[in-house]
Amino acid sequence: MLLDTASLYFRAYYGVPDSVRAPDGTPVNAVRGLLEFITRLVQDHHPDDLVACMDADWRPHWRVELIPSYKAHRVAEETETGPDEEEIPDTLSPQVPVIEDVLDAFGIARVGVAGYEADDIIGTLTGRAPGPVDIVTGDRDLYQLVDDARGIRVLYPLKGVGLMQTTDEAVLREKYGVDGPGYADLALLRGDPSDGLPGVPGIGEKTAAKLLATYGDLAGIMAAVDDPGSKLTPSQRKRLDESRAYVAVAPKVVRVAGDVAVPAFDPALPKEPRDPARLEELALRWGLGRAVSRLRTELAAASSTD
Repeated sequence: MLLDTASLYFRAYYGVPDSVRAPDGTPVNAVRGLLEFITRLVQDHHPDDLVACMDADWRPHWRVELIPSYKAHRVAEETETGPDEEEIPDTLSPQVPVIEDVLDAFGIARVGVAGYEADDIIGTLTGRAPGPVDIVTGDRDLYQLVDDARGIRVLYPLKGVGLMQTTDEAVLREKYGVDGPGYADLALLRGDPSDGLPGVPGIGEKTAAKLLATYGDLAGIMAAVDDPGSKLTPSQRKRLDESRAYVAVAPKVVRVAGDVAVPAFDPALPKEPRDPARLEELALRWGLGRAVSRLRTELAAASSTD
């Protein structure tokens, strides 16, 4: 099980009231919400391995070089030497180090690599996995990794921590008319304002799905642009032709990396906390006693059923 950690703690932040606070008054709603997410996931899905994938760089420079508008509207401050600062709610950013401390004390693997997003870590680990993979994310971009033959599916939270959409190829075909790899082509054609991807003007989701159904993939669609006998409408042909520069670079931006040099780590679901004293200290300091206790109980129960 691979967690798109930032996606989940953002959801927790907005889903759990900010009245959930530490004894000193600091909001800890994202921390508690994420712990509740993980507890429920262990309880419902019994993963053998669990990895919290992190955004070491939420807006990698190599993606921005290809498409400068990539996530540009979410930049709080540009930096010369490291990742740009992302616009994050004032009461969320202080919670991120707490989340990292708690995960480390539990012994839940936490993996991030400089210059890459969590999506790229997930793409790389999914490609290496010998068995089934559940990807937990609130980001539809990762639908591109869905693969029934390899048992790769996306658990997409619909409401709270309990209601999850299990996304497999049948769900993708019903909703979007594509398979996993086809979703990446669909996304780059239609664009995505939330990520600053312009897409091809005039090609929305339904048109993109129809083009992919007719021509197979992005390469097939672009070959049809050069084929006078293809059934593209004049406006489609014109718009795709005018978007060649974007279409040439967009796949590298939209598709997750599969070749990240991930450091060695132990992905096994911990049976007991790695550092019980530190975990107790964090639980007391941040008022997380019940959430920590529930996850400890669930991890112990999971290990007893192995």
